[in-house]
Amino acid sequence: MVTFVDRVTLHLRAGKGGNGCVSVRREKFKPLAGPDGGNGGSGGDVVLVADPQVTTLLSYHHSPHRSAGNGGFGMGDHRSGALGEDQELPVPLGTVVKDPDGNVLVDMLTPGMRFVAAPGGLGGLGNAALASPKRKAPGFALLGTPGWEGDVVLELKTVADVALVGFPSAGKSSLIAAVSAARPKIADYPFTTLHPNLGVVQAGDARYTIADVPGLIEGASEGKGLGLEFLRHVERCTALVHVLDCATLDPGRDPLSDLDVILAELAAYPVPDGQVPLLERPQIVALNKVDVPEAHELADFVRPDLEARGFRVFEISTVSRAGLRELTFALGEVVEQHRLATIDQAPAERVVIRPRGSEKDFTIKVEGGTYGPVYRILGDKPVKWVQQTDFQNEEAVGYLADRLARLGVEDGLFAAGAVAGATVVIGPGDGIVFDWEPTLSSAAELMTAPRGTDPRLLQSTRRTTNERRERYHERMDAKADARAELEAERLSARAAGIGADGDSSAAGTAVSDVEDEAR
Repeated sequence: MVTFVDRVTLHLRAGKGGNGCVSVRREKFKPLAGPDGGNGGSGGDVVLVADPQVTTLLSYHHSPHRSAGNGGFGMGDHRSGALGEDQELPVPLGTVVKDPDGNVLVDMLTPGMRFVAAPGGLGGLGNAALASPKRKAPGFALLGTPGWEGDVVLELKTVADVALVGFPSAGKSSLIAAVSAARPKIADYPFTTLHPNLGVVQAGDARYTIADVPGLIEGASEGKGLGLEFLRHVERCTALVHVLDCATLDPGRDPLSDLDVILAELAAYPVPDGQVPLLERPQIVALNKVDVPEAHELADFVRPDLEARGFRVFEISTVSRAGLRELTFALGEVVEQHRLATIDQAPAERVVIRPRGSEKDFTIKVEGGTYGPVYRILGDKPVKWVQQTDFQNEEAVGYLADRLARLGVEDGLFAAGAVAGATVVIGPGDGIVFDWEPTLSSAAELMTAPRGTDPRLLQSTRRTTNERRERYHERMDAKADARAELEAERLSARAAGIGADGDSSAAGTAVSDVEDEAR
């Protein structure tokens, strides 16, 4: 049965924003008292909270799917929808939040620290909020936007001041149980410790935490044993304690060779950028199990060699508790010195102010298509506005066109080489596809039409001024040609001796026929 989990993938879904309401107030003597549709409620967020009382990610291993509440719909009489309920997820201190690609989003180091992992969607505006002096009674409302949905990776890195490292069964769990109130599993077989254990040590005025990580063997960097998987819990430690077993009965092992193997495996572990490599941190050697006579003799034999290599060496026994006081006070001194140095060297936090206008609100990307180029519009504002638009409502579509025109999308399409009828996609992936019509002007506030309609979207068959002018000139030219032809016939008939009266009657009838045909 799994009892400790230090890495898990969460599948998060934030709440969807509620739709705005379309409503017109009606009361006695005021049949159309103005729009009163309320706004939709915003969706709930999924928030990670650093909690010192939580020590594992086990609960998220069993139930990784978490979601927040949706926002309520707006209602008439200016009643806004209910806000979606936030989903707060407590995580241990030292949890690193990453995206699926491995990029670090935040490091939860401070108790009570909050991070919005999945922001909720925005509630849509009702028609009361969309009303203006020029658009007094909008017949549409904005839809709520969907909340963020995706995966985040939680990786626990234990926050401890001192880490105990060594071979399996070297006595690390016994040591942490002897110097703190921690009660890890202790047995006489290798790899008893399968997950890190934490304990709090009080040494005089110094108080620090100590971590026991699973044992390392030769080849751990290549995946042997438990590998280097749990060494992520050592990354934040100030000092390392090499626990060496002086009473081991394994052939070919001794404290010096064990130390060399552990140092080689620690050197193979890559630490994140900006952190001190493991071997460059303060290191102390604890020669364990000196309560055994042969082990005590071996400790006295190898101690000069270890001190010659620059290590501080302590001979300890977790059974007789020999040397534990000296070891804990030495570790407390190292931790206190590091804390003072960290305070002195802590750089002042830089406050960076970035004007919102310094970044462009959208970009236009030209892509190749089967039937010609496709112009894709990317940006938070255009995508959000499309999500808020009810495409079954013509007035809402016209409002979207106005917003895009004010943002400069139409000018950007012109600059990108788009022509009338070009395929335009808003958003990544499939997005919203439409044929661009550059003649769609931004003048919806100056137009009068029934609520929910936009006259610019109607397919009108009325002829334009240029078309009527061209038609008039064609009719006048046809009349002139008919008169000229009849005049020529009249002159030829006169020359042939036909009477003038008959000619005049025929000419008048022909002109009338031409006019009727022209109409």
